[in-house]
Parts: sequence; structure tokens; C-alpha cells
Amino acid sequence: MTLKIDGSTGEGGGQILRTALALAAVQQRSVEIYNIRGSRKKVGLRPQHLMAVKAMASVTRGRVKGAELGSQHLYFEPQKIVPGDYAFDVGTAGSTSLVLQTMMPALLWASGPSRVVVTGGTHVPWSPSFHYLKAVFLPALSRMGAEATLELQRWGWYPKGGGKVVASISPAKELHGLDMIQRGNLQDLYLLSAVSNLPVSIGTRQQDEALRQLAARGYPPPQVSLVEGPSQGAGTAVFLMAGFEHSAAGFTSLGSKGKPAEAVAAEACSEFFVFMDSEAAMDDHLADQLVLYMALAKGRSTLRAPAITGHLTTNMWVIEQFLPVRFEVDAKVGRVSVAGIG
Repeated sequence: MTLKIDGSTGEGGGQILRTALALAAVQQRSVEIYNIRGSRKKVGLRPQHLMAVKAMASVTRGRVKGAELGSQHLYFEPQKIVPGDYAFDVGTAGSTSLVLQTMMPALLWASGPSRVVVTGGTHVPWSPSFHYLKAVFLPALSRMGAEATLELQRWGWYPKGGGKVVASISPAKELHGLDMIQRGNLQDLYLLSAVSNLPVSIGTRQQDEALRQLAARGYPPPQVSLVEGPSQGAGTAVFLMAGFEHSAAGFTSLGSKGKPAEAVAAEACSEFFVFMDSEAAMDDHLADQLVLYMALAKGRSTLRAPAITGHLTTNMWVIEQFLPVRFEVDAKVGRVSVAGIG
């Protein structure tokens, strides 16, 4: 029986589509999604969403209706998940990370390893950066028993895109429950300041301002990388990763026209400081990304985020439409718990 999902529910963004596609593939169940991105200024499928749909149709040999730019209605009927070598080009600066995140759950349940090349944006607004996925998301997933690696071959900035990411994904025999409610002591800090096709002095200014702000707050000097990333376009970024005893958190800030290098650094540092003032074990973005895997894992999983965001609440709602699970939420402390289906 086809499951029907209202894409305007709750936060009403693209995460509903991505989670629905992923779980439909894992469960081998058809899904009909309507009012896609109904709460967004530009409703319907954008290039990165359309590519996620086409990618899922490819890896599941699925049938799709409504896979067009701007479409607000989609029917997806997956068949068998087929491992192998795949390549997808978003064609814009649409997020490579979000395309990969849609595919990851299905390919973890494939019968063999897969290699996926995605071309598009690697460091673009409103999506996790490549470095966030590699340094924060994948290590958390590894703790649950999943094996995957990421390689950045070319950087992709808004608006030109053209970045290239290679993902290697091994099938997971089983995912284990995750207990991430205490982060423990801060063990290391990593600071990346990057530029593409712009004066390296901009990267140096970003780096120096981040180091100044961290020192002013009494944090130890981080490991530092100043990178000139090969790219078809121009852009800058600061990525700050905090490694703790039991978890990691990441904070990305992107440059834009008229935005001083110092402001780029200050933005990432500010997010880090806010997180450190909380008692959360992980940042908001990681909580969004892990709840799907928690629901599929064996045993009970618990996490603690800085807050229960509308994005997180909506994602949990979608998961509950597909799976016989119920998330337990304590909004006062940002705790989410669920007994996975195993």
C-alpha cells in the first residue's frame, strides 16, 4: 500500500522528501509525496531535490512519476537496491551533501559496496558542508556500525557549483544503538580556513580572526589548515570542528560578496561558543541527520541536542509514518530517545 506524505507538514522543507525517499527504499515501499516544499518561498523540486529523486530511482531501479523541476507531487516506487558505481551531476551549486545523505541509508542496506560521485555544491548555504559530513557525521555513523568514506576532488561554491565528491559506502550488517547524551571533555579543536580563486590573504585573515577569538575565550590553539581549494568558482569558508570524549560538533561559515573575512570567522566561532555554553552532546544539524539511523538501529538510542528544532521534529514525524517507532522527546533538555527496529 502506497504511503502518502504531506510535504508541507511542520517545517515543510526538502528534508521531508529526502527522508521519505530513503525510508521508502529501505522498506521497499511506494510513497506519494504531495505539497513538496510547501512551506518554502520557491515550492516544489529544486535541482538538488530532483537529482536526489533521480539518484534514488537509479540505485533502486525504481519507478518515478512527477520528477520535474518545480513539481509539487511525486510518486516513487523502489524495486531492489543495487550496489555499484554511480555518478550524478546536480548541474548547479545544489548540495552534493544532501544528495549523498538521501542515498546513504539505502546503500548501507545494499548487498555490496558502492562508489558514488556527485558533482555540484560542496560548500553552499542551507546544507552541511563536505567537511562537516567527513569530520562530524561519518564518525558518528561509524559508531553505529556503518562504514563510509568521503573524498573531496574539487570544491563547489555558490553560484557556479562544479564541486566533485566521491563517496565509498560499504553495506552494514547491523546498526547499533547510539548513546550520545554527554559529550565529555573537549579534547581537540580543528580550524580550516579555505579560499578558492581569491587572494590567500583572505584565508589568512579568516584564520587569524578565528585564532584571536578562540584565544580570547581561553581555548587552546587548534590544529590549523589554510587551504586554497581547486574550484571552478570563487568562495571562502571557515570550518571549526570540536572533538570531545564522546562526540564531535562542527560549525561552518561561508563567505559572500561584501562580507569581511573577519565576519566569516566570527560567525563560525560564535556558533561554537553558543554550543559550548549548552550541555548538548551534539549540534542541531547532527541530531537532524542521526534520528533516521537511530530508528533503523538495533536497541535504544538517545541523543542530546542544544534544542528540539522544528526541522528535527518534522524529520521525526516523517520517520514515524514509515516505521513502527515512537520518539520520546524532552524539549527542556533537548533529549531524544527511540527504540529502533533493528
